[in-house]
Amino acid sequence: MPEALLERHAEALRLFGEYVRAVKDDQWDAPTPCAEWNVRDLVRHVTGEQLWIPPLVTEGRTVEEVGDAFSGDVLGDDPAAAWDAAAAAAHAAFAEPGALERTVRLSYGPALGRAYCSELTADCVVHAWDLARGIGADDRLPDGLVEFSIKEVMPYADSLAASGAYAEPLEVPAGADAQTRLLALLGRRG
Repeated sequence: MPEALLERHAEALRLFGEYVRAVKDDQWDAPTPCAEWNVRDLVRHVTGEQLWIPPLVTEGRTVEEVGDAFSGDVLGDDPAAAWDAAAAAAHAAFAEPGALERTVRLSYGPALGRAYCSELTADCVVHAWDLARGIGADDRLPDGLVEFSIKEVMPYADSLAASGAYAEPLEVPAGADAQTRLLALLGRRG
């Protein structure tokens, strides 16, 4: 089980990274399906999420202890290099022996490392779709990542809109494929 989760995590990071490296110089200000974020904002958000993982998982720090260390522009002049470094460090933190069984103290309370890894894997998958849309790339997500993300998101999909982080879930058309179902759970129309 831990190996399968770590592979899904690595696959999601690779997918997002492929899209980051595909961003053209004139696309960083392009809109994304996340209404409040342009392409650069979206990449900054997902990169920032990865930066939080080592201090929370490896060092056992709390959100309060980390504070605003990852506020502001974490991308610098080379967003792809910033992404690559953050993604590599995040994956290494989750891959440490025992990391998935550790309790991580998150903003919403304690969680096992495996739950945190699953949550961020699904988040990375959905934001890969957002980024693909923002840059006009092929937005078809790998089936295995879609199925993983549906299983991760389904138990708490109804509460995501209340958090303010996602739009209300959309009605899923009859016969919709898995990717359409995943996107609809998160208020996105594919």
